[in-house]
Amino acid sequence: MDRDDVTWHGYWPAAPTPFTADGLLDEESWRALLRLYAAQGVHGVLVNGSTGEWFSQSTGERRRVVEIAVDEVAGRFPVIAGVTAYTPDEAIALARHAAEAGADGLLATPPPYVHPGPDEIVHFYDRLSSATALPFMVYNWPRGVAVDISAHPGLAARLADLDNVVAIKDSTGDWLRMLGTVEAVSDRVRVFGSFLHRRGLAVLMELGGDGNIDGGGMGAPFAVPYYEAVAAHDAAAARAWADRYTALSSRLINPDYSGVFGSPIAQLKAAMRLLGQPGGHVRPPLLPIEDEARLQAIDAVLTESGLKAALGARG
Repeated sequence: MDRDDVTWHGYWPAAPTPFTADGLLDEESWRALLRLYAAQGVHGVLVNGSTGEWFSQSTGERRRVVEIAVDEVAGRFPVIAGVTAYTPDEAIALARHAAEAGADGLLATPPPYVHPGPDEIVHFYDRLSSATALPFMVYNWPRGVAVDISAHPGLAARLADLDNVVAIKDSTGDWLRMLGTVEAVSDRVRVFGSFLHRRGLAVLMELGGDGNIDGGGMGAPFAVPYYEAVAAHDAAAARAWADRYTALSSRLINPDYSGVFGSPIAQLKAAMRLLGQPGGHVRPPLLPIEDEARLQAIDAVLTESGLKAALGARG
C-alpha cells in the first residue's frame, strides 16, 4: 500500500470518549458526538486515540467504542481505530477486532513508557501493521510516549516503507521536524500534522501534507472550510479560515500540546460542556475542571474567537 490506496485528507477530530459522571461509557452521548461530527462535515475521525482516553478504558470498552463508531458513521467518512498498547500482542488483538468490526484503518504510537530505539520501533510497527489487511497510520506522539520518531534520521522513511503503512500523524512539538517528515515521506504516505495556520498553508500549497487530526474537533467550523479551500487552491479563503482557527487554538493549546487552563482532555471536555456538545466527563486519573475562574476564561476564548457565533450560525 501507499498514499494512493486511501483518500485520507482534511480535518479529522481525535474524538473524546464520553463518560458519565459515574465513570461509565456513555454510549448515547458517543453516538450524538459522532452525529455532530457528520453534521459538521469532518473528513474522518480517530477513535480511541490519546484524546479518547484509551489508557483508562478496558479492552471491552475500547472494542465497544469502535463498534459504535462504525455503526453510527455508516461509511460517511473514514473511522480509524487507535490500537496503542504496551505490548505488540495487545495492540494486535485490538487491531484484529477493529478490522472485524469494519473500521477503515488503524493507528498506534510506539509502546508508551518503553522508550524503544529505532530498530525496535520498526519491528513493532512491522508486526502490528501486518496483523490485518487494513491501512495503517503511524502516530508520532513524543509528549505521550517520550520517543520522537522525527528526531531519528531516516526512521520515518523506514516506517513509510512498511507494506500497510499509508500515513503518518506527526505530532512532535518541533514544527521544523514535522516539516522534515513531510519532505521525507509525503510522496509515499499521507502526512497529518500541524497545518492549520498560515505557515501550514504555505507548506500544504507548495511542499506537501494532507491534514490535521485535532484533539476533540471543536475547531471544525473553521477547519473544515479551511481544508476545503486548500483543496480548491483558494489561498485567500484558506488564510481567512486559518486565522479564525488560530484565534481559537492558540489560546487553548500551547506549542508543546499542553493545555493553557488544565490538562488538555479535561480542558476540552470543559469547553465542550460550555458549548453544549456531548463530550461527557473525564475518567480518573484525570480530574474535571471545576474552578469558576478557569471556566470563565475558557468561555471567554470560545466567545472571543467567534466559535460560539459560528456554531450558532450553523445550528
